[in-house]
Amino acid sequence: MENLTFFNKAFTYTSISFLFLPFLVSVLCRNGTDTSPIVSSARPSGVSTQGLIFKDRRLAVVYPVIQAFKRTIFEDPFNRTGNWVGSDICSYKGFYCDNPPDNESAIAVAGIDFNGFSLAAPTLEGFVDNLPDLAIFHANSNKFAGAVPDVSKLRYFYELDISNNRFSGTFPTTVMGVKDMSFLDIRFNSFAGEVPPEIFNQALELLFINNNGFTAKLPANFGSTPVRYLTLANNQLTGPIPPSIRNLNSTLVEVLLLNNKLSGCLPYELGFLKEIIVFDVQSNLLTGPLPSSLSCLEKIEVLNFADNLLYWEVPEELCALTNLVNLSLSDNFFTKIGPVCRKLIKNGALDVGQNCIPGLPDQKSLQECAEFYVKYIRLCPNPPSYCGDNAARNHLEGSKTKTKTKKAPVTYKTLSKHKF
Repeated sequence: MENLTFFNKAFTYTSISFLFLPFLVSVLCRNGTDTSPIVSSARPSGVSTQGLIFKDRRLAVVYPVIQAFKRTIFEDPFNRTGNWVGSDICSYKGFYCDNPPDNESAIAVAGIDFNGFSLAAPTLEGFVDNLPDLAIFHANSNKFAGAVPDVSKLRYFYELDISNNRFSGTFPTTVMGVKDMSFLDIRFNSFAGEVPPEIFNQALELLFINNNGFTAKLPANFGSTPVRYLTLANNQLTGPIPPSIRNLNSTLVEVLLLNNKLSGCLPYELGFLKEIIVFDVQSNLLTGPLPSSLSCLEKIEVLNFADNLLYWEVPEELCALTNLVNLSLSDNFFTKIGPVCRKLIKNGALDVGQNCIPGLPDQKSLQECAEFYVKYIRLCPNPPSYCGDNAARNHLEGSKTKTKTKKAPVTYKTLSKHKF
């Protein structure tokens, strides 16, 4: 933990990993005025501290908790727990100590990183929730199961990663009482049911719940959290994208909603996302024309509407966006594109395969297109867009298209099971 503190929230948003690897210190989590005593509710039987000398009483309090948890671990293929012996808890593999805000001369267990340890235990309850100074818990790629611990009483806690484990049941509501929670990663588990609206009322900055079995509609308050990176891909979410997404206009940078069952028209409010760089809704049931407001997304680099039920023409203003690197509209029912969009096709930045565009290769049959237009056409609101000094509108003619992709977006890394 050189030059960093676990009690500082620290994000760069260019890579998501454990705190001490890619992050920079930015926002102090607490002001250090809380001097209440440290109390652990756990009283593990058969764990003695006799003869042990600890650097701080806070370490003595959590020693029995750690040792009791160690006894429940029934798989440890890399012997990660081999040095969990003795009073020097801060040297245990996966444990990180720091000076707590309420007493800068004290030493406490503040962070845990079990990423990739492949540990198996029946539950994390009685362990994580009984480490009173814990701020961060990361446990990607293990075999933990049972209920998700209630971390709401941990006064400094703000970052939880239990991705790629064996958790199941409904959404873990135990995380929704954490006042300062900013990072929640529960992807690649077997959670199911609806996503509670309350989770979108929290001041999260990163929310990764992809590759579970979540169903039901996105709640109306979908846009109430100041989230920056959002991945809900590979679930079974239904219904339209709520218009409240416009409330994320100053925060949302990347969002993945691909491989769900979202339906209805694309909301005009998408055009308000002035910070958005990645927007991916591939493989859903979205329909209607592309809203003209998409031409307001001046920072967009990756825009993926492939494999939906979208139709009519592709707006020239959209193709003229100057930061656009990849626009995928394949496997829809578009019928018309203009010269600016054709330039993107030539540069490899636009894919319109399997549509209904006359004169282009790899299109749907005339019969399939005709049947769709008889069956699926619906009315969608699409007021004209006003984007101020919009780059797309000002550079329709002679716009320059980027042909080299940039570094992989953060959200796409969440589609891999393992830590990133």
